[in-house]
Amino acid sequence: MRIAKILGIGFISLGLLSAAPIMDNEPATGIEFFEGTWEEALALSEKENKPIFLDAYASWCGPCKILKSRVFTNEEVGTYYNENFINVKMDMEKGEGKSLARKYQVTAYPSLFFINADGTVRKKAVGYHGPEQIIELGKTALAANGA
Repeated sequence: MRIAKILGIGFISLGLLSAAPIMDNEPATGIEFFEGTWEEALALSEKENKPIFLDAYASWCGPCKILKSRVFTNEEVGTYYNENFINVKMDMEKGEGKSLARKYQVTAYPSLFFINADGTVRKKAVGYHGPEQIIELGKTALAANGA
């Protein structure tokens, strides 16, 4: 895979591998995740009047890894989520994630939360969702609570 990346060639589609060439000079697409504390994300949510999309994952979770590599990098998904949400990803077994896992009662991975600026949950989904499904999930979350 490293040689293919260096040469800039693609892969034949084999399930999870992309047929598109890997180009290091392409602009980043997909969801842009906020890097900061949970309190900072809540404050930004209030300031920008956008709910938070929280990807609650674990490092060992296979479906979480597929979401990260195949769905969160999708251009359409990124455009929709970047326009409508403050996007946060957090390992629920490390650091601040541990307390959030207790607060939001995470029992399975991935758990996908849509959260208001006051910390209340507007919508929760569990498991893998493809690009079209995740956009639809976001639309239903925005429709919840009159947003």
